[in-house]
Amino acid sequence: MIVSQQDFYDGLLNGSSAIPNGLVDNLGQPAGDRYNVYRNNIAASLIEALKEGFPVVQTLLGTENMNGLANLYFRKHPPTSRLMVHFGHDFPDFLSQMPELSHLGYLPDVARMELEMRRSYHARDSRPMDTQELETLTPEQLFSSAIELAPSLSLIRSSWPLYSIWRFNTEDNAPKPEAIAEDVLILRKEYDPEPLFVSPEGADFITALREGKTIGQSYETALLRSSTFDLTSTFGMLLAGDAIISLNQKGHFHESAHFTA
Repeated sequence: MIVSQQDFYDGLLNGSSAIPNGLVDNLGQPAGDRYNVYRNNIAASLIEALKEGFPVVQTLLGTENMNGLANLYFRKHPPTSRLMVHFGHDFPDFLSQMPELSHLGYLPDVARMELEMRRSYHARDSRPMDTQELETLTPEQLFSSAIELAPSLSLIRSSWPLYSIWRFNTEDNAPKPEAIAEDVLILRKEYDPEPLFVSPEGADFITALREGKTIGQSYETALLRSSTFDLTSTFGMLLAGDAIISLNQKGHFHESAHFTA
């Protein structure tokens, strides 16, 4: 009896299922033991990959709970790519749909942040703009310019103290999170992505820039939330993190200009 590829595959993802009927080794002997070893190795590898990809989620849940959750996840959401970097792309949604985790409402956002840090790490390289360009612009020219942002930049808007939760679980002696909403900006200056706290109005400003609005228009958007918005601080954060690729007069973007979603 020939074992179909689908039966072989389904059995690997279901640890409690029977060994596919008719499975034999190269000598024609029953291959049940070998199949079980292979099945267990795959399960262990995928569980470990998920734990490595979401270390703060594991810290929050504990190793035993994370092992059980990862076991459930990979059986419902097996890898869809040969590249393991993509494994776990829908893990935040999976967490948000687990009734047992409803008391940990911040957990999906933590997973989303860790996923974005991974995406930032693997994003294509880009050359930051020469800051001397700014010295040649009048205030009017600067405010009428739009910005091309680095593909490695990510912005996570959250109703939870996301940045403080991350710090509390990754840094020694970090302050305990307070019950306030916090947005997180991820920048990759060199090789390692760094999460940074950004104010709500700062996040509004960056969001507007990503939508292709000029610096002036984005500034006005931020002022709608807070009249004390510090443009210099937020713009300086982007410059310091090599997040600005180019600054262009509105309507004069090169065809290759790209804004990340």
